[in-house]
Amino acid sequence: MAETAAQTPTAHTAHTAHTASGAPGRPDGSRSPGVRRITLGAAGLPLSALLSEPADRRPPRATIVALHGGGMSAGYFDGQAHPDVSLMTLGARLGVAVLALDRPGYGASARQLPEGQSLPEQATTVRAALAEVTARHDTGPLFLLAHSFGGKLALALAADAPPGLFLGVDVSGCGHRPAVDVVRLLRHPDGAALRRLNWGPLHLYPSGTFHVGQRIVTPMPPRERDTVGAWGALAPRLLPRVRVPVRFTFAEHEAWWRHTDADLGALAGLLSGAPRVVVDRLPGAGHNISLGTAARAYHLRALAFLDECLRDQAGRAPAHPGADPSEAGPRSVAKRTGLRPAVAHAHACPPAVAP
Repeated sequence: MAETAAQTPTAHTAHTAHTASGAPGRPDGSRSPGVRRITLGAAGLPLSALLSEPADRRPPRATIVALHGGGMSAGYFDGQAHPDVSLMTLGARLGVAVLALDRPGYGASARQLPEGQSLPEQATTVRAALAEVTARHDTGPLFLLAHSFGGKLALALAADAPPGLFLGVDVSGCGHRPAVDVVRLLRHPDGAALRRLNWGPLHLYPSGTFHVGQRIVTPMPPRERDTVGAWGALAPRLLPRVRVPVRFTFAEHEAWWRHTDADLGALAGLLSGAPRVVVDRLPGAGHNISLGTAARAYHLRALAFLDECLRDQAGRAPAHPGADPSEAGPRSVAKRTGLRPAVAHAHACPPAVAP
């Protein structure tokens, strides 16, 4: 639940990760075709990012703003271990631009922010960067997709956003009730425990994941690390202010956060201002969903949710001829609980970062 310093497995452990289908991706950790690195201005700070755009050069139907977790970087959304893993390339093929930011304190901003920024400060910085992007480029509507600590930032951005700025929010690897003593783990890091929490079973990741993954992990900035334990108290104040549809995904082997049916009901209940809340579960996945063999399934579900938000923005047609739009009813809360809550096995894999 609290992102800790990123770690990658040894060469031997990395070799044991495998998948039953497909060949490894680019072993040199290069970007996927069509993905380019850019730098944005954010109130005087440089924010590096990865950008992919529809290949047909038409304006994007929407732009996904992707926010990585603690101890990771923008490359999390352009996984290189297998061609099916990258959100960047999938989004572009489906007519959506993907802008994956290196959050403040990471990438190009790390030199000016060696200690990183607190969550509210990160929200201010990212707002400034997005203002520049939307002023200069045809982005279409913005949709926030975030993982782990990035999920907290996405919800903070949505909570204080002017009406119409964001289509919706899709969050993975982030809840509101920690399943472990995060403060203790940060003060007394346990490598084996962190590997289990961050990854889950090794077989959930394509061959080569932990080799190329060394290029996208990076130390978590101290100010960010020192504030992760405050989320449990902040979430109840922040989440009721979110006014756009929200979707949460919990991996089968998510172990940073509590995600029983009762926990998920309470989480959805906090989003009292959101017009729609979806809580989903993803089988065969660990905390780092977008790097695993289930990544494509997750990304397709997230893109489907984006399409639903686009439809909502355009205005839903009446349910039947002559129906009054008000019959659509109040805020809906959907639960897709295809499997029971599961706990990661103790022998699970290498570490990277936590929620």
